[in-house]
Amino acid sequence: MASSLSWLPRTFLARDGSKLSRFATIVLADRYQARIRVFHSHRHQGRKAYDSRPREFLTCTALISAIGLGYVLCNWKDDIRRRIENLVVPNCPVIHAVSLPPSDGNQNRDRYNFIADVVEISAPSVVYIEIKDTRRIDFFTGKPATTSNGSGFIVSQDGLILTNAHVVVNKPNTTVKVNVRLYDGSTYTGVIEDVDLQSDLATVRINKTNLPVMKLGCSANIRPGEFVVAIGSPLALSNTITSGVVSSVNRQSQELGLHNPHMGYIQTDAAITFGNSGGPLVNLNGEAIGINAMKVTSGISFAIPIDYAKEFLNKVELRKKNKGITFQEAPRRRYMGITMQTLMPDTLLEMQQYNEYTHVRHGVLVWKVMLGSPAHNAGLQPGDVVTHANGNPVVNSSNIYKILEQPGTIKLQVVRKGKVLYITVEPEDI
Repeated sequence: MASSLSWLPRTFLARDGSKLSRFATIVLADRYQARIRVFHSHRHQGRKAYDSRPREFLTCTALISAIGLGYVLCNWKDDIRRRIENLVVPNCPVIHAVSLPPSDGNQNRDRYNFIADVVEISAPSVVYIEIKDTRRIDFFTGKPATTSNGSGFIVSQDGLILTNAHVVVNKPNTTVKVNVRLYDGSTYTGVIEDVDLQSDLATVRINKTNLPVMKLGCSANIRPGEFVVAIGSPLALSNTITSGVVSSVNRQSQELGLHNPHMGYIQTDAAITFGNSGGPLVNLNGEAIGINAMKVTSGISFAIPIDYAKEFLNKVELRKKNKGITFQEAPRRRYMGITMQTLMPDTLLEMQQYNEYTHVRHGVLVWKVMLGSPAHNAGLQPGDVVTHANGNPVVNSSNIYKILEQPGTIKLQVVRKGKVLYITVEPEDI
């Protein structure tokens, strides 16, 4: 519209000399432009007869209508202007905005990160333990091969460390070297002082003083559902933190197929895997209430209650004072080099849902195989299910322990990924 009307004057004057409104101007221009289009159309078609009287009448009519409309619009605008001027503005009180204090972005972090508070208190006393076999050289590094690794935590400022027995006792020889890495990354050579195979506890000492000490809590008053934090070195990754809750406070060893009849384990869903063994299970007060011992499956792990560890440490102290205190000795057995778990009915039922274990009715699960052990040399692997030993059915782990108390080789029938294998192991004498 703007380009087609660019030839028109900006405004038209009414008869009284006042300017027409914009609306009236557009109406008038539209009428006049229609007239021009009609004229050019007739001229193009070569029509010479052209009567101008109807057009003049139309133009006059449009002009008169536009002038009248402009007059009405001008009066309407004046009326609105007068109404606006006569409006009364109420005297309302002035409301001032109140500025809020600036929010602290760290407020929620400081209030709700209770796991971080526990870690800050407990982690400095957790150590990584690595066992080296000086008789075996690693092909890639040229250094003594690692036969086992795990975790531990400092219980005395003079360098006394508590851990699991199965972390430090792997082979029946004296050629092992114990490396201990502290929270700050410094490494020391450790000495194995005391071992209780029955409770699966041991102590290691390093030549270092003024060390941060883990506070020992009480496992007798813990509750199911209580928050706990597991600290350790899974897969040799030092200072790893996982959290969860206590699932059960007194899971008897018979339910797990373990050989200690007097031990009641703490069950937790905090993630525990290889390398976490020996590390602390800590409550929200930053106190160790258990020693991480083993993982059965995802969401089901077990820890030795700290009250058993306190008894073990008291015996260690009394032994140093020559009080004649001795640990309860486990039956003397030959060394095979595996950690195993009895398959309980619930576990068997779950395994039988898979085609690989459809025909398994009893047995023990090989949970861990020590590197360089007789079982490792014979070809046993973690995840194998031992169903028979020397031709006899294996119902629980005690069947294997009894065979290890006797001389001779052990012929095992193993189920591995749906296949039945026969493996012969030559246990070592301790």
